[in-house]
Amino acid sequence: MANRTLGTRQKMIFRGPDQGPGKGGGKGVPKGPRNPLVVPALQRKAGPHEKSQGAKRQEAQRILRSRTDEDQ
Repeated sequence: MANRTLGTRQKMIFRGPDQGPGKGGGKGVPKGPRNPLVVPALQRKAGPHEKSQGAKRQEAQRILRSRTDEDQ
């Protein structure tokens, strides 16, 4: 009646700090990415695009209002 909390097929395993789940210590460690096409796709991410027509129009209206406010 030593370990009642463990099931019949479970074993108590003592693991070091590097050997827990999700850690890379031991066999079964992948040598490369799971999907080799992901790396070039991530490097190809798009940068900032051109402003839309509405954004350009709003900016022009703001500039126009600020200039007319300065004149008064």
